[in-house]
Amino acid sequence: MNWDGIESNWLQIKGLVRRHWAELSDADIIEVRGKRDALAERLQDRYGISAAQAHGEIEGWLKSLKAPRPS
Repeated sequence: MNWDGIESNWLQIKGLVRRHWAELSDADIIEVRGKRDALAERLQDRYGISAAQAHGEIEGWLKSLKAPRPS
């Protein structure tokens, strides 16, 4: 899934985001509203990581969504 798909389906996907990054609050998820840069900023704040690390985390998470699930 690309980021456009994440953004347009944010209401359905936000639970996956919250499970993956448990330090994000409900308010964080609401503020992000599917915006990739906003998610990166929240990850930086909550996890104390750099912008590059936050974007890397997001990229890794996106790849995990694309990975085939075991049967």
